Parts: sequence; C-alpha cells; structure tokens
Amino acid sequence: MNSFWKGKKVLVTGGAGFLGSHVVKSLVARGVTDIIVPRSATCDLRLRENCHRVVQGIDIVIHLAAKVGGIGFNREHGGEMVFDNLMMGIQLMEEARLSGVKKFVIAGTACVYPHELPVPFREEDLWNGRPTEENEPYGQAKRLLLVQSQAYRKQYDFNAIYLIPSNLYGPGDNFDPASSHVVPALIKKFLDASRWREVTVWGKGEPTRDFLYVEDAAEGILLAAETYDGGEPVNLGSGIEVPIKTLVFLIAKTVGFKGEVVWDRTKPDGTPRRCLDISRATAFGFHPKTSLIGGLRKTIQWYLLQKE
Repeated sequence: MNSFWKGKKVLVTGGAGFLGSHVVKSLVARGVTDIIVPRSATCDLRLRENCHRVVQGIDIVIHLAAKVGGIGFNREHGGEMVFDNLMMGIQLMEEARLSGVKKFVIAGTACVYPHELPVPFREEDLWNGRPTEENEPYGQAKRLLLVQSQAYRKQYDFNAIYLIPSNLYGPGDNFDPASSHVVPALIKKFLDASRWREVTVWGKGEPTRDFLYVEDAAEGILLAAETYDGGEPVNLGSGIEVPIKTLVFLIAKTVGFKGEVVWDRTKPDGTPRRCLDISRATAFGFHPKTSLIGGLRKTIQWYLLQKE
C-alpha cells in the first residue's frame, strides 16, 4: 500500500458512477479497505444533513458526484445543473472542513474554460471569459467550487485541491441518448444502425476535444490526492487535440459501419476547440497510458457485452 493511504478512511462521492467506480477500483488496487460510497437513493447530497453525516470520521474526500450530461441535456436542464452541483459541492466542502477532513479532492470539468481560448488550455487562463453558452450553468457551478476551495485554503488552511478532467470516456459510461456525452452517444448510434444505414451527427464536426480514458483519469485523481497540495487548479487530459469529425469516422471504422454520415448543422457544436495543457499534472507523475483507438476498442467491447 502507498503510505499515503495507510490507515485512511476515504469517502468517494459518486463512487458508484462512471468515473467514481474506476476510482474506487484503483483505491482497492492500492490496498485501501475503508472506502465509503454514498448512494443517491439513500443519501441525497443536496441536503446538508446528509453531507454532515457522510463526512464524520473521514480522512480523505474525493468529490466526484455531479449532475452531468451532453450539450442537449445541458440546454434543457440548466437550472438543475446549477442547483444540484452547487448544493452538493458547497455544503459537502463546508461539512468536511468542520469535521476535520485532512484532504478534499474536487473533480471539476473542462466546461469551466471560456468559450474561445487558445489551445492548449492553461489553468491560469480559466477566468479569461465565460464558458460556452450551452454548458454555462454547469461550468459556472463548477467554477464556484474552485473559488470556494481557494477561499477555504486561505482562511482555514483547508487542503482542498481542484482537478479539471477533459472529456472522459470508457467502460461504464452513460449510453442513454438523452443525456450521454459525445463518445458513448456516437458508439451507440453507429452500433444501433445497420451497417449501411445513414447516421446523423450533431453539428459540423469541426470542434476539437481532448479525450481521456477513464482509467487514466482515475489514476490521475489518485496521484493528485497522494502528491499534490497546491491551491491552483490542475488539468487532467490526454494533451491531444482531436477533431469531432476524426472521432466520428474512427468510431464508424472500428465498429464496421459503412453507411453515410449526415451532419445536422442546425445543432450546436459547443466550444470550438478544446485541448488541455497537462504540464502541471505531469510534474507529479501523471502520464496517460491509453491511446484513443485503444480506449475506443475497450469501450465498444464493454458496450457490446452489456447488450448480450
């Protein structure tokens, strides 16, 4: 066991979700045995009394619980994105501070970055504009958790660190068309279509994204928990800029789709370009290991197994 975790009791909010389940798996692989994973059905973290209850006796909090979704979901549920994410994060951090939690790890989102920014995105440029309109409620809610963490560090000497993962994908992702992100949405579209049928994709395919395999993200989060104690945010990404059009045809080829791809230009594209500068993370040993094609193959295989 890494000495950092020895004797620690760890709370992982969202630990039963997509990213959280991989973080819990990585904790177990490190020898951590005292892991608490609250479930939303019995522990609604929007309620302060539940935040108070779950942090009692906890040494490390890894806060991953969030209300998330793709562009369409964000456009239709902006109020929920603000309220749910703020209530969970703000109250949990305050209760963690009051209960004496030794370290509070926050997973933010690349949606905190401004709509248009030179790539790669550097953490110090985070405040140089507003987030993309479609994702702004979610992005601004997550930004405020960074403000809170830095204010708590200054006033209370509270060790809260803030991480900014890029677009995550991998086994266990959300494949519901109503709320999924781009990778699972495309995989489902192409696999559900017949080999020669046309598939319609949102936008023009011109935006770019930084795709990070979920197991690499989990490793980055735990490395940060073990070694990073700074107040400045830290990007976790692949550091590789991938056009959506490239992603579309890569998935189509991988699943054997031979039909026509139709671009629905009436739908929004979101942020024009996104790629993260990961130099702060590499300084504490973070190095993504999974290539995009390798990660897509694993994700597709996992999805096919779920359909059997």
